[in-house]
Amino acid sequence: MFHRLTALVLAAGLALPHAALADEAAEAAIGARKAQFQLFAFNLGVLGRMAQGRMPYDAEAAQTAADHLYHLTRQFNPALWPEGSDNASMEDTDALPVIWDDLEEFAGRYEDLQAQAETMQEAAGTDLAALQGAIGGLGGACSACHDDFRAE
Repeated sequence: MFHRLTALVLAAGLALPHAALADEAAEAAIGARKAQFQLFAFNLGVLGRMAQGRMPYDAEAAQTAADHLYHLTRQFNPALWPEGSDNASMEDTDALPVIWDDLEEFAGRYEDLQAQAETMQEAAGTDLAALQGAIGGLGGACSACHDDFRAE
């Protein structure tokens, strides 16, 4: 009996640091992906304000924001999405568990975002009408993912 209890205590003791490291890795991943999404939002905000007339259209600034957004969307890193980094498992994230239940759909939505960012990159510096024509698809790609994969 003593040996079983000793083995159990040792096993639990070894598991705790592993769990703490896993939580630490998940927290780091959550922080990194939040930072990436903040950069998405910053650049999309510039484009959106121009499209809505809340900011004067500036071809160079629009192109810069679209270029940044395009390159940011190409930075998809699976390491930022470890299992157990959803809002049911961790605090301080809006990522729903359904992401990991349907990774194929999630990846498809992200590919749609990449395609829309590319369309915006091609349009943004052309003129205001081109930017306005591309903003709906880009915003729609963001919303499509948020609607199903992000908690409100």
